[in-house]
Amino acid sequence: MSIETTPGGSGAALPKAPYELAQRRPEHGAGTTLEIAGRRIGGGAFATIAGPCTVETEDQTLSTARIMRDVGVQFFRGGAYKPRSSPYSFQGLGQEGLDILRRAKDETGLPIVTELTDVRDVEAVAEVADVIQVGARNMQNYPLLIEIGRSGVATLIKRGLAASLDELLMAAEYVLAQGNPNVVLCERGIRTFETSTRFTLDIAAVPVLKERTHLPVVVDPSHAAGRRDLVLPLSMAAAAAGADGIIVETHPDPANAVCDGPQQLHASGFGAYLRQVEAAAALAGNVPAPVSVPA
Repeated sequence: MSIETTPGGSGAALPKAPYELAQRRPEHGAGTTLEIAGRRIGGGAFATIAGPCTVETEDQTLSTARIMRDVGVQFFRGGAYKPRSSPYSFQGLGQEGLDILRRAKDETGLPIVTELTDVRDVEAVAEVADVIQVGARNMQNYPLLIEIGRSGVATLIKRGLAASLDELLMAAEYVLAQGNPNVVLCERGIRTFETSTRFTLDIAAVPVLKERTHLPVVVDPSHAAGRRDLVLPLSMAAAAAGADGIIVETHPDPANAVCDGPQQLHASGFGAYLRQVEAAAALAGNVPAPVSVPA
């Protein structure tokens, strides 16, 4: 590793590149393949992360998890803690939500992806989550990233609303620098002048990140679109562009969802949606990896 001393400082050695551990090198080949709870993502293994925006009730969560297991989803997502723009919006069930996610995991065997919003909840979330999600608002919450890195739990980092790709990679570096190699990057749309969608999905981010980093790259079409009818075409575009997976929201009754109902897919039709996305992923040489149960 090339190093240099801090100008005018103590002379402590620092990495020359701002994301020395995340950057792609020739030896990385097709990119790093991560193995998380018996599921593979990256290096040609396409992973689907799906579930409701938020954990509302045990019945809503478990019924969705069963469908996701049956149609071949690799990871189950659900929010126990929800960072919201308004302090009066539903903020999640907290520990009760984590308990429900644990039951979903025990029944279906699906690894859990859930968001962490507060450094004080690292231990509680790490006990349940196989992958800790860092939301767009927390992408540059460096103390939180450091603690997640120290936890050793795999991490999915969403791009901030106005963050450059280099800033996303430097956020990943905070986790990697703590000795935690299991980091997944997520493009989820950025804020631009365009108002026809909730955010503008930066499809170009997929090949650009693939050029700059060896880490797996997934796409969140739900938050970018903000509209259910756009989730499928954005998902297929992401898969065809070479994304290593998607993270998408689905609900048994989106019309009555507590939050983000208009962008959540109907769980009953998720299998048909997923087959189309997987066909697009195959065009880019990525296929769903077989599930293995950890010893």
